[in-house]
Amino acid sequence: CLFLQIVHILNMTSAKIVSFLLHPEESLHSLQNRIESETGINTGNQELLLETGICLDPRKPASQCVIDGVRGWDSYMVYLFDKSKTVYDGPFASRSLSDCVNYIVQDSKIQLPIPQLRKVWAEAVHYVIGLKEDYSRLFQGQRAAMLSLLRYNANLIKMKNNMVSASQQLKAKLEFFHQSIRLDLERYSDQMAYGISSEKMLKAWKEMEEKASQCAQAEDIGYLDEQIMALHTEIVELQKSPYARRQGEVMESLEQRAIDLYKQLKTRPPDHAYSDSTDMVKIIVQTVQSQDRVLKELFGHLSKLLGCKQKIIDLLPEIEVALNNIKEADNSVMQMQGKRQREIWHLLKIACTQSSSRSLVSSSLEGTASTPAATWLPQSSSGNTAPHPLSSLAAPEDGANFADVIQENVNYLELFSSILQEVRQEQNSMMVS
Repeated sequence: CLFLQIVHILNMTSAKIVSFLLHPEESLHSLQNRIESETGINTGNQELLLETGICLDPRKPASQCVIDGVRGWDSYMVYLFDKSKTVYDGPFASRSLSDCVNYIVQDSKIQLPIPQLRKVWAEAVHYVIGLKEDYSRLFQGQRAAMLSLLRYNANLIKMKNNMVSASQQLKAKLEFFHQSIRLDLERYSDQMAYGISSEKMLKAWKEMEEKASQCAQAEDIGYLDEQIMALHTEIVELQKSPYARRQGEVMESLEQRAIDLYKQLKTRPPDHAYSDSTDMVKIIVQTVQSQDRVLKELFGHLSKLLGCKQKIIDLLPEIEVALNNIKEADNSVMQMQGKRQREIWHLLKIACTQSSSRSLVSSSLEGTASTPAATWLPQSSSGNTAPHPLSSLAAPEDGANFADVIQENVNYLELFSSILQEVRQEQNSMMVS
């Protein structure tokens, strides 16, 4: 029995407390089923908050409701909220009067013996203290809701910062992409007359430019930013509101007055004197009225807190979608930039290949024009050519040189043919891509 724990659940929708004896190693889901049967709030709509605004973790046992070593085992309170509701408007009835207190409230002028009056007034003081404590507990529930809202808001700020950062990065990449593709299109147009051209590639580049313009839509997060800023303003106003602070000063004052009145009664001698309860009943009525007023303000403020929290809950998926859209647009821009750069280098490769093939052809033509002339025109002893008709007949050594020149020209011709064929293949593959 020493290991048994009791958890007190304050139902913020009804202002009533329900208590449960926790079974050893009981799961939170099991406790929520018991709460549902007691309060009628579906387990899926239950939000259980500690005083710190932390929501109970469904992966942990129900004993997380009670923190050992800080307070007494019977002093912890868990605050139950219904996630399907954002307006908590009551009315919430005050705690019931005992029969004897109700007796003097019905007729405050009735005369009672001092010993009996002491007992009745003791219960009356206990009732006034109870009203103040009821408000204090409900205020702690409102405070837990505020802390929970601030936790959600911190997560909202973090996601908003990520979204803004991603949007700015996308904007910078789009500006770079547009500037670079415009320059590429201009340079490409300049060289088309004397260089390499591909209508299919040109069309693909223009389509990239249009697609990049569509990607710019993902960076437009102004509508979300406006909603988030409006929420921030609303949260700040809720924090500044006087209803965010304890409003029980009047009730505390009435509580002290009731205690003082009871102490005065105790000092009176227990003789046969009689007295009425006018002053004590006046305090009871004022305390009830004060509680009604502060509870109305408290639950009005609580409804605003919960409404604000629901707006954040609704906004978070929209921000997630916007982040995903930005990331997809970012990836698309980077892929288009990479594809265009690969195509530019492909064009450069073709241009270099064509340039080298031209230089090989010109060098081979120069070789065929000069080498045979040197072979067919033998040198005289004086270094001048001799125009003897027999000189056209090649000697055996000259015949060998002539065969080498022919073979070299054939080799150059084959090389030139293979280069031209390779260039055509590369141009065709570029057209297809």
